[in-house]
Amino acid sequence: MTDQAAVRSRVADAMVTCPKTLGPRSDVDDLRTLFNDDHVHMALVVAPDGRLITTIERPDVPAAAPGSAAATAFGTLEGRTVPPSDPLYTAATRMALDGRRRLAVIDDSGRLLGLLCLKRSGTGYCSDEAIRARADERERTRPIF
Repeated sequence: MTDQAAVRSRVADAMVTCPKTLGPRSDVDDLRTLFNDDHVHMALVVAPDGRLITTIERPDVPAAAPGSAAATAFGTLEGRTVPPSDPLYTAATRMALDGRRRLAVIDDSGRLLGLLCLKRSGTGYCSDEAIRARADERERTRPIF
């Protein structure tokens, strides 16, 4: 086991702790806005108490879905969540077998703790630091009118 693998041996050690979320009253227009960011692959709909209500991926929403339709109508939790204590290797294997790059990380009560995000390259996991750096870069390069 490499040093990095030893440090990041549980899902909790590799998850992003600041994922973008939507509220329970979100609609399809909100989903489409969220998915305009090509780094967002899974929408996490969260109740005010922090409990994960559902997850939604782009293919879950038909192109013809009306913008005012409730986002929750298109989501599921089945196969899309993982506890923080699971071994990272187990979660990664499951993601590979399911053809998935994202799993919502929830505690025993269903509260959202984070998001396990496999990088597009498949060589590691997204991190809070990389997400912040990307946001900072977008801010620095944003045109000023």
